[in-house]
Amino acid sequence: MKPSKIIGYAILASFAGLFIWSLTRPGEVPATPRIEKSKKDIAQIEQRYEDRQDAELVRQLIGENLGERRFGFGTVMEAASGKKVLPLRLSDPAHARVHEAVTTALQEACKILSQPDSPVRGLRRINEASRFFEDILLEKLDSQPDLAATIPTTQEGKHQRSGYPDIRIEHEESGTIFYLDPKLVEQSAWNSTLRTFYFEPKSGSLKITDDAVHLLAGIPHDGKDGAWTFDEAKLIDLSLIHLRLKPEFQASNADLYPEP
Repeated sequence: MKPSKIIGYAILASFAGLFIWSLTRPGEVPATPRIEKSKKDIAQIEQRYEDRQDAELVRQLIGENLGERRFGFGTVMEAASGKKVLPLRLSDPAHARVHEAVTTALQEACKILSQPDSPVRGLRRINEASRFFEDILLEKLDSQPDLAATIPTTQEGKHQRSGYPDIRIEHEESGTIFYLDPKLVEQSAWNSTLRTFYFEPKSGSLKITDDAVHLLAGIPHDGKDGAWTFDEAKLIDLSLIHLRLKPEFQASNADLYPEP
């Protein structure tokens, strides 16, 4: 066969292939008004379905009466972190040792921060004094030869001040872990029903990474703004406490007043 014919057949085959591809390729849907209306109708149906799902979830939450129920502290923490809350047992030497050390450290912190030259005297709000208590407690507890006190790390391994709990204590001989959370309480408000403790579980930034004893130190102050003095703290075993869940729907100013 002559070369010219071979070239001709090749060109013809190429055109044929291009023609077949143009007929069989996925077509592009033209953006006609009817097509656009169909897309909008489908989007509205999908949105209504999502709205119905949301409404059903809201009805389920309301039906649970979550605001009236009580949940064991240990149940909440284990569900959120996968770690067990251990009860405080003063018959256990490690528990007794840490309880004694924390009690002594609290007494020393209250004495230091009640002095006329206390750094908390210049603060505007009593809540700002919590950081000073944490620092003193960390220093006093970590100076004990058999204890190690640190800022807890998150599940992502980052040291984080904010959020529960504030201090992690390890009894080095036994390896027992204790979490300590100091809270400032006005002396006249011990029986207040206002929320003073809260826990918001967040994966990744959660600071509970060990099976541990959980302790809360209620530190009373006299309520004298800018001249606070502090009295003997109450050390609470949180494994005995039950928590309420406050279900609420909320929006920020950014949600309420979006920029045009």
